[in-house]
Amino acid sequence: MTPDVTQEVVTAYVLGTATAPEAAAVRAWLAQPANQLLAQYWMQQHWEVLAAAPPLPLPDEPNYEDLLRRTHLQLTPAAPRYQAAPTWRRWAAAAALAGTLGGGGWLYYSTHRAPAPLAVATPYGQTRTLALPDGSQVTLNGHSTLHYAATWQPDKPREVWLDGEGFFSVQHMPNNQRFLVHTTAGLQVEVLGTKFVVARRRDQTRVVLLSGKVRIEFDDHQQPDVILRPGELVETHDDQPALVTHTKVHTAPYAAWKDAQLVLDETTMAELATRLHDTYGLAVTVATPELNRRRMTGTVPVGDLPTLLLALEETFHLQVNRQGNQLTLAEKK
Repeated sequence: MTPDVTQEVVTAYVLGTATAPEAAAVRAWLAQPANQLLAQYWMQQHWEVLAAAPPLPLPDEPNYEDLLRRTHLQLTPAAPRYQAAPTWRRWAAAAALAGTLGGGGWLYYSTHRAPAPLAVATPYGQTRTLALPDGSQVTLNGHSTLHYAATWQPDKPREVWLDGEGFFSVQHMPNNQRFLVHTTAGLQVEVLGTKFVVARRRDQTRVVLLSGKVRIEFDDHQQPDVILRPGELVETHDDQPALVTHTKVHTAPYAAWKDAQLVLDETTMAELATRLHDTYGLAVTVATPELNRRRMTGTVPVGDLPTLLLALEETFHLQVNRQGNQLTLAEKK
């Protein structure tokens, strides 16, 4: 079974302590362009930890060409299992790899952001609201990360990098300064004064507009921009990047989590299982096959997980069994 690629596994790979299956999984994961920005986030966090540690004697100038060459060798199937290198060398090689795979994306991220970017992350099952430098607000759903600069220059776009799910309420600036939300899905959202939700989960990206107007810009310039009106959704999948769903929706189910509510509107059991996994880190098993065909409509509180599971049991007549992070849903007898 292929190991899941998490921040801890990527860090172990950088440090040279990953197992052979983990190292293979990380190399395959890094080879996917859609994972570039998330890898950059994790590398940046790792670098900040290293920067806070006591300095070690290093050569005046690393040989980046040699680092890049050795990194490419690691990606070849015939390459032997690598040996642990000094931390700074492995870090530089990983950073060089991200830049190569992204066509210079790492270099862009490093040179086009303000010094000391801030990173805010939420654990599973918790939300957090924060004020951005311009007075805009963003509420992060559980298991989400937002990167942004401590200050924004008035002559440059306001930019944030999101992995996970966030609800944005953006301030309009007198000079019409752009506000951009970058994702790992090969698209970014340009705000034209609005409230909206961006969700980047697994291989799916979703933008839902509550008020105002936004423009969806794609890295693939052959894909035309999409203008969203209130009550509309745009959705993409990594395995079909050219297929863009643009449709009208009821917005309540997509934004209710920020108010500690789970709104289900003809929601399938599979979608519910995905939400529970993404928000709470639960591995959900549907034990009763008939449940996969059921659609649910209703509102339940999500203030804490036990209350949510009890509400699901009582509202939808389910039998819920939880052991640690394992959750089983079945028809109530």
